[in-house]
Amino acid sequence: MSTARKNLSSFAATLFGSRSRVIYLISVPFTLFAIFLLWEGITRYTAVPEFILPSPGSVWNRFISSIEDGSLPKHTITTFTEVLGGLVLGIFVAANLGYVLAKSETAERVLAPYIVASQSIPVVAIAPLLIIWFGSGQISKILISALIVFFPVLVNTIVAVRSVPEDLRDLMRSLRATSIQIFTKLELPAAMPVLLGGLKIGATLSVIGAVVGEFVAADEGLGFLINLSRGMYDTAMVFVTVFTLVAMALSLYTIVALVELKVLAWRKDPSES
Repeated sequence: MSTARKNLSSFAATLFGSRSRVIYLISVPFTLFAIFLLWEGITRYTAVPEFILPSPGSVWNRFISSIEDGSLPKHTITTFTEVLGGLVLGIFVAANLGYVLAKSETAERVLAPYIVASQSIPVVAIAPLLIIWFGSGQISKILISALIVFFPVLVNTIVAVRSVPEDLRDLMRSLRATSIQIFTKLELPAAMPVLLGGLKIGATLSVIGAVVGEFVAADEGLGFLINLSRGMYDTAMVFVTVFTLVAMALSLYTIVALVELKVLAWRKDPSES
């Protein structure tokens, strides 16, 4: 009997994970349901006009119609392309520069003041300049997205590389390991937890960067669609577009989180197996 109970507990742990995860899986749908119920109650039993706060049903109908006429998929693909391009470019530049700054104190002293100063300028202020220089196409939006991704990934890369114990580097050198071996066998695995934390932040910020660029100047994309819908008082479409952006950011965050689970599987506590 005890064996059967142990097997049942093991199966439940595998299926649902820890108790906190079960609570999370239950609480999230319940909270969303409560929010939508409150939203429906406000729109149904108050005198709030439809153009100010549309009902969930109106938003859903607008979502279906925007898919049927092809407008939502078209603008979503445009924005996602800009987000993905900005994310990849921002991560590539920030990770490489961050590694250089982490390894060279001289380079950090020279470049750090300029990098920090650049972050004091709002992206909204830089966006018009980039659009003037690179046009109103996707290239300017990708650059804006990359700029907003750059700093958190850069900082996390520096912290991650410097968090590697120097004793382990000395041990690798004593074993006559090359610089590439030290990087691939020690620095990269040890820095990966902090680096992936920066990628999570960058994945969500990349969406903001692309939309900011589309707000300034664009003829397609979800940011453009929000501006267009706002001007036409199509508030339901604004809600649809905002929810699409949220779904996009959550999807990117989830992808990074799944990569983190896979890459950092070695950190799992044996007691959780």
